[in-house]
Amino acid sequence: MTALQRLAPRRVKSQLRVTELLAAARQVFSEQGFHRATTAQIAVAAGVSEATVFTYFPGKRELCIQVIKDWYDEISGELEREVPRLHGVHAKLGHVVRQHLFTLLADGSGMCALVLGEGRTSAPELAEVITECKRRYTTPLMDCLAQAIADGEVRQDMPLRLMRDLVYGSMEHVLWDSITTHKRPPIDETAEQLTSLIWSALMPRDASLDALARFRDEVSTALKQLDAQRPAPKAKRARK
Repeated sequence: MTALQRLAPRRVKSQLRVTELLAAARQVFSEQGFHRATTAQIAVAAGVSEATVFTYFPGKRELCIQVIKDWYDEISGELEREVPRLHGVHAKLGHVVRQHLFTLLADGSGMCALVLGEGRTSAPELAEVITECKRRYTTPLMDCLAQAIADGEVRQDMPLRLMRDLVYGSMEHVLWDSITTHKRPPIDETAEQLTSLIWSALMPRDASLDALARFRDEVSTALKQLDAQRPAPKAKRARK
């Protein structure tokens, strides 16, 4: 057996151990938050000694950073696959809003509170990592809105960064409210309401009037076609 062949099982075992530690760390950070979580708790959750944790990670902060990166990789990858397949700005916006709420609320508020809270933390390493992860996560929708601005499908008098803040800022308020009240809102209903509200703000200023004019023309055309299809009234017989 060559040295490389002897190393292969060790690498597989090490990768498996890292996966187990990260799964345990995600659970602990979700339940305890970053500041209350300890490497001892993570070791217990993983079924290993605390020394084993330090064999693979320098400390709690590095574990938390990797947990956040892995989590964002998962949810960003889904949007990168799904958003380009959808047709229309409204459909893409609706998908992003619903998926965002579902992802952060479906499994409880643990990862939601961790990401939102540590994104504002004084620890620069965590804040910088989350900022970079958010940049990738928001790119599918931002690319869509940038193209929509160029095509005149949405307002052209609003900077893209404000559109981003409008979309994700409004959802953040919903998420924080869920965290502080410990009440999960109905995701589908909330997503539809938010999408409608955001879309009304993104539409070009004259879009509503144009839509009303198109509706009036369509109704007028339909009525004319209906009249044309009606049989002509029979002529009345003259009385003798």
